[in-house]
Amino acid sequence: MLKANLAFFLIVMIVLVITACSQGANNQATNEGMTAPGDANALAIYKKQCLSCHAADLSGKVGPGLQEIGSKLTEQQLIEMIHDGARGMPAFKKMLSGEEIQALSQWLSKNK
Repeated sequence: MLKANLAFFLIVMIVLVITACSQGANNQATNEGMTAPGDANALAIYKKQCLSCHAADLSGKVGPGLQEIGSKLTEQQLIEMIHDGARGMPAFKKMLSGEEIQALSQWLSKNK
């Protein structure tokens, strides 16, 4: 009986750990850094325009990871990069408004 209870407990714990780990990775871009209403707008822009190259968790795919981009580039540098493009990244000046670029840059600059 004790062995059966222990086995059941271990199985439940493993399932909980696996579930918690997979949810954390999928929700990182949706939860991390969101503190203001503008962040929700920036997140929507990111999901629409950036996710395919930079991944949902900002870890990078075709493009580089952005998880700590705020410690590498200033908000103004991010604005310029998104607006004009750089190193293989296309310019978004025709796809995003100035306000959208600014909101996205502010949000990304918080990732340190």
